[in-house]
Amino acid sequence: MDFGKIVSRIKAILSSPQTEWPVIAAEPDTVRGLYRNYICIVAALPVIAHFIRGSLIGFGGFGMHAHTPIGMGLLGLILHYLLALVVTYLVALIVDALAPTFGGTKDSVQALKTVAYAWTAGWVAGIAVIIPWIGWLVGIAGLIYGIYLLYLGLPHTMRCPAERAGGYTAVVVIIAIVLSWIVALIVGGIIGTAALTGTSVSGIHVSGDGSTVTVDPDSTLGKLSAMSANTARAEKDLENAQKSGDVAAQQAAMGKIMSGDGKTVSVSLSPETLRGFLPDELDGMKRSDFNAQRSGAMGMQISTARANYSDGKERSLQIEVADTGNMRGMMAMASAMAPSSEQQTEHGYQKTYTDHDRLVHESWDTQTRMGEFGVIVANRFSVKASGNAEDIDQLKQAVGDMDLDKLESLKNEGVSSN
Repeated sequence: MDFGKIVSRIKAILSSPQTEWPVIAAEPDTVRGLYRNYICIVAALPVIAHFIRGSLIGFGGFGMHAHTPIGMGLLGLILHYLLALVVTYLVALIVDALAPTFGGTKDSVQALKTVAYAWTAGWVAGIAVIIPWIGWLVGIAGLIYGIYLLYLGLPHTMRCPAERAGGYTAVVVIIAIVLSWIVALIVGGIIGTAALTGTSVSGIHVSGDGSTVTVDPDSTLGKLSAMSANTARAEKDLENAQKSGDVAAQQAAMGKIMSGDGKTVSVSLSPETLRGFLPDELDGMKRSDFNAQRSGAMGMQISTARANYSDGKERSLQIEVADTGNMRGMMAMASAMAPSSEQQTEHGYQKTYTDHDRLVHESWDTQTRMGEFGVIVANRFSVKASGNAEDIDQLKQAVGDMDLDKLESLKNEGVSSN
């Protein structure tokens, strides 16, 4: 194993992908060789960083500090690592299977190269989780850049026409996100086979004589079908924009692909707007360490804001608000597929459910008295409270005090039909 070669490849794919992808595509390799000489090493970087952050450095502030127990941290490290390796291979299978659809050539080794080297940006950026307050921004940037790398690499590795790389990228990204989400839930024990089965055929109606089949547009299957149709239409727009060389039109088309409903969020909410949802004081706790950021690439914009609150004694909470912009299509897909579920543990619980058309996830540890409560608003905004509290109700109250109805009223801000 040549670590020097691995470092050189990381530098090259991140700094000069246009010239590195042809080199990668021409290299002879095998699935086993890619895993042994690259994937198993680079994919471990963010996993180790999460373990260091959670079990060795810990979380907290204002005199409050918490660590994930070493045993649990090691178990999480192993599961996280194995999950990363498995999902990498599954997404490579998807890339390979979709190649003919987008005018490409099937090749399982080239597909694995595509995923491994495109995901390098996210794996490397994941190391930044160790850095308080800044790491999450670096992580978002890494994910966005990884999508760009995928877009650049597909014409070389899978030999698809350059004008169809955008649609190919969008479909892979959407499937990869949903796949990762589902597998993560399965590994976490949040959902089971029955729950998945319950969502798989809902919304299909067959006539009495079996001659016609219709799909309920409000069902999960109907929503996925509509999203797929919108993606296909947007792909044609992207092809035309690429032929014309109109960069603005390309970004708009890419935004429509990622949104899934034929509309784009030209500008996500400003950091200042999100800051307005983080009050100076929350239930007797003062705000500090405020951070806000807006970033974007390839037709996507994401705005995020977070702040810490503490009473200077026992309670210490972190509030996060995010505008996912054109990723709201993916949010809608996740919400549509999410079953209600609950898991009890020795020291607490975690559950996912829908409340007033909003996807909710909550977890609580009675031993550490820490937890989180998150809500998806209008399939566009994510709001989460996490940290140390007397009980889960305090986290719920913190989110409830943030005027979610006002946030929902902004769901069409920056949205345009094209």
